Amino acid sequence: MIVSWDDAYTQSVIDLWNEEAVKDGYKELSPASFEAIFLSNPYFDRSKTFVLLVSDQVQGFACGCTGDDLPLGDVAGYITCLVLSSESGSDENYRRMLDALEMSFQNAGKKQADILFFNPMLLPWYILDTPKHEHNNAPGVPVDSRLYDFLLAEGYTERAKQCAMYLNLTGFTIPQEIRAKEDKAAAQGYKVELFDPERHFGVKEMLNGFNNLLWQKEIGQCVADSVPVVIAAYKDQVIGFAGPVIRQANGRGYFAGIGVLPEHEGHGLGSILFFKLCEAFQAIETDYMSLYTGSTNPAIRIYEKAGFKTVKQFSIMRREFVQ
Repeated sequence: MIVSWDDAYTQSVIDLWNEEAVKDGYKELSPASFEAIFLSNPYFDRSKTFVLLVSDQVQGFACGCTGDDLPLGDVAGYITCLVLSSESGSDENYRRMLDALEMSFQNAGKKQADILFFNPMLLPWYILDTPKHEHNNAPGVPVDSRLYDFLLAEGYTERAKQCAMYLNLTGFTIPQEIRAKEDKAAAQGYKVELFDPERHFGVKEMLNGFNNLLWQKEIGQCVADSVPVVIAAYKDQVIGFAGPVIRQANGRGYFAGIGVLPEHEGHGLGSILFFKLCEAFQAIETDYMSLYTGSTNPAIRIYEKAGFKTVKQFSIMRREFVQ
């Protein structure tokens, strides 16, 4: 039997997660983290959260969310997770849970189901072969998971692959090649450094130029709150950024993105920005960095040159509902 969410299922779902979801690399849940990720999230919706009961025992958990203010939110429902116990992990049960999620989206007027990094309910996961270093968000379905294979068989299309990348910052140094690029860019009027409101201007205009709502909100807020951000400036006008420079409590360097306005490309600024960001993280005793990027994103070459390795792949998936 599939039922909608009730708080009485919380501990049983946590136990299920810690038995099954961790097999795909997800971080364990505690009552506090379950509250933070799910119940207290402004996008948590009991009508889009389901539990599979077998003989009155919790054997499955599925959660989705919607929001017209989210990217694609006017047409898409987001699938956050779908977890089943090993003894109940049949195709039939996966399909029943998926049907419940999709029907809840259709009842909300949505035309498709998406699994992607815009989901505001963030699921942290551990990076393999590290001392429990973690990433704060799973940007899709792990390609080595049972759920990935099931969704493909159910007609979900893979729209892109996201490469999760990792670097231990111990011993990181900026190579001479990048220093030479920085000197050459400086001779052309460019500087890459931490944002200084007393000297630099044009952050809002730069962010608008990328047409990225998440960057506009997050980087704009960081600058307003005096959180360090590495920027590229042409004659003190900001034309690129990397960051912000935040060391999380788990030792990870938080990374929102990197960008250079198109009219200022071709000077190696992307590489310089990223290497200077890694250096800035070192300066505040950050242990490691992790990030994800599309497998076809040219920026992946910058990350690899800095020493990052792909440690896991996630699939961005979608199914459009039959109208």
